[in-house]
Amino acid sequence: MKHAKLSSHMNNTPHIIVVGGTSGLGLALALHHQTLGWQVSVVGSNAAKIADINSQYPTIVTYACDLTDQSQTQALLDSLSGIRFQRLIYSAGSYTNERVHQLNQADSNQMLAINLQAFEQVFRWASSQLKQQNQSLHVTKNVRPSLVCIASIAGTMDYPYASLYAKSKRAMIATASAYRAALASHDIQVNAIASGYIDTQALRDLNNGDASHKPFIMSTQTAVSHVMQAIDDDVELAIFPRSMRYITSVLNHLPKPVLNWLLRSKLDKTR
Repeated sequence: MKHAKLSSHMNNTPHIIVVGGTSGLGLALALHHQTLGWQVSVVGSNAAKIADINSQYPTIVTYACDLTDQSQTQALLDSLSGIRFQRLIYSAGSYTNERVHQLNQADSNQMLAINLQAFEQVFRWASSQLKQQNQSLHVTKNVRPSLVCIASIAGTMDYPYASLYAKSKRAMIATASAYRAALASHDIQVNAIASGYIDTQALRDLNNGDASHKPFIMSTQTAVSHVMQAIDDDVELAIFPRSMRYITSVLNHLPKPVLNWLLRSKLDKTR
């Protein structure tokens, strides 16, 4: 499961775990924390991507885990339980374009497992670990413990014809909000990130190599800046870019029948 030698964790060096941190925004956030002097551990499922990180960034600790396998995920969490960390980012996600492809059982199961079930499993474990650490005397100075989930702007829309992806991301946002309320008394912050389109390799792969036509698409580095600002400001739900935040806010204020008709019509035209 583990693909790098674990070095000792000094109490004065903050440590971040990025689940889904071997590519895209997750990897970018991992590398950004490394430049800030954090010790970084990443979890991923792709052996080639893990090997690439081990080669390019030997100080990053890597773990391989299939998040759709609950027992494998639990084994990973058990192995991490003896390691102190101050921040965990859940950046793993599964997406299938339901406007183009009819969801089959495998797609549905994978999306549900990664976007919801593994996310809740990891957050439950991480919140317990951080609560225990906060009770000890070895607290890293100037670093507030935090849990961060990377959701999607799709999860901020509430209408009956939303995709499984959008519904799972909406549930992720609601779950993070519940953890935020529950962990406030422990001085543990919880932040949900709902971004628009980010120009990652995964998005380009879904669009025949070019995602530049996506509305208000942003670079990975711009997204990293938004995420870090949201963490620094302790924003409960960070929605960006601003243009997409305004659009979704306007749509959500429409009467439900109008919103349902509008989005259903758009969905039908794209099939």
